[in-house]
Amino acid sequence: MAKLDYYEILGVSKNSGEREIKKAYKRLAIKFHPDRNPGNSNAEKKFKEIKEAYEILSNPKKRTMYDQYGHAAFEQGHSNHSGFSTTVEGDFGEIFSDVFGDIFGNKRNTKTRRGSDLQYNIELSLEEAVKGTTKEIRVPILAKCDICNGSGSKPGTTPTTCRTCRGHGQIQMQQGFFTIQQTCPTCHGGGKIIQYPCNTCRGNGKTKKPKILSIKIPPGIDNGDRIRLSGKGEEGTNRMYNGDLYIQIQIKKHPIFERENNNLYCEVPINFSIAALGGEIEVPTLNGKIGLKIPAETQSGKLLRMRGKGVKSIRDGRQGDLICRVVVETPVRLNEKQKQLLKELESSFSGPSGNKNSPRSKSFFDGVKKFFDNLTR
Repeated sequence: MAKLDYYEILGVSKNSGEREIKKAYKRLAIKFHPDRNPGNSNAEKKFKEIKEAYEILSNPKKRTMYDQYGHAAFEQGHSNHSGFSTTVEGDFGEIFSDVFGDIFGNKRNTKTRRGSDLQYNIELSLEEAVKGTTKEIRVPILAKCDICNGSGSKPGTTPTTCRTCRGHGQIQMQQGFFTIQQTCPTCHGGGKIIQYPCNTCRGNGKTKKPKILSIKIPPGIDNGDRIRLSGKGEEGTNRMYNGDLYIQIQIKKHPIFERENNNLYCEVPINFSIAALGGEIEVPTLNGKIGLKIPAETQSGKLLRMRGKGVKSIRDGRQGDLICRVVVETPVRLNEKQKQLLKELESSFSGPSGNKNSPRSKSFFDGVKKFFDNLTR
């Protein structure tokens, strides 16, 4: 089943600003939150769609990619990790904090947060990008420390409750009629104080570990595109969900072809006999050689289009074209017989019909003569 448009899910237009999108998200998230609809699987599904749509449309870079490529910008071929995996963790306070935290200065507990997003640059050949491939990558990530089990304290010790905030991670400040919550300056929102930090992670609770992933590259991907792997970034803390991993695509320069959108371009050298008389030559494509007809009297620089021999669009499935730029070669290392034949050909051009054989030369020199005649008037 095709995924719904993110703008339709939130009920906003494509021209909506950040404030409108936040407002729509807050209204719908509260309405369909699982805590407000216990046992309602449809509400839970709707809530996931709302969070997924908001995550993309509230991020300028992700929104730009979605506007350009649609859902294909974030798809990944793994059945367990394709598209998005949005959790329903959190409560109404988290939703309000997401939307209005910048207004009221109410920050989340810094020790309970979603894992960071990561980016991995991968270089592909043109053939791999056009046909698709599978790559195995090794990504260094911050994961839970095995020695302290993520607590940050030395084995045999435990963190103590912060005396400033009494373990809440936040303190309340009275300003006039308002009571404002702020992150505790002593424990920085963790609610605990680590007196004896773990020697391995130095109290962070996380260490850098390599993660090996098998990445499916969809056919038709282009230079600068990104693939999103949901939940494959850094681990979240205190049961919060993981960050995402973005695969940034870089395509190597190809010795024959240049790609522009879904079209491929290449230069095809031909000798002047074929250029003058016409004929058929073989040209390369990414799927093997194919015949190309050269019309008679073809000039150097002429573009010949081979429809459907380019790249299949990752967005709408349309096939691009292969565009061949003809380059007429001047023959080199001629033997005596070839030289004599060319001299005879040259002599034949000087006859009564010589101007017809070289129309561009005649037009050029006529223009030069007219230019100098105008200078001497």
